Amino acid sequence: MSAPRLTLVGKPGCHLCDDARAMVLQVLDEFPGVSFDERSILDDAELFDAYVEEIPVLLIDDRVHTIWRVDPERLRRRLEEVTA
Repeated sequence: MSAPRLTLVGKPGCHLCDDARAMVLQVLDEFPGVSFDERSILDDAELFDAYVEEIPVLLIDDRVHTIWRVDPERLRRRLEEVTA
């Protein structure tokens, strides 16, 4: 099984996005090899239309995992499942 890909969808200046990024990075310290990137709704009309009222959104392999606030324990459990 390949390592999961995490994508944080947000926008610059979003304090909830900053909080979500910090939580994700903290959890990812325990999961080397899991890729992480960020996408801004301001740079992608499709993401804007899909998530403008819901950011930040954390995707795992392009599927919504979390909207608004990242629960580190929930994320940790999901990553343990998909990396086992």
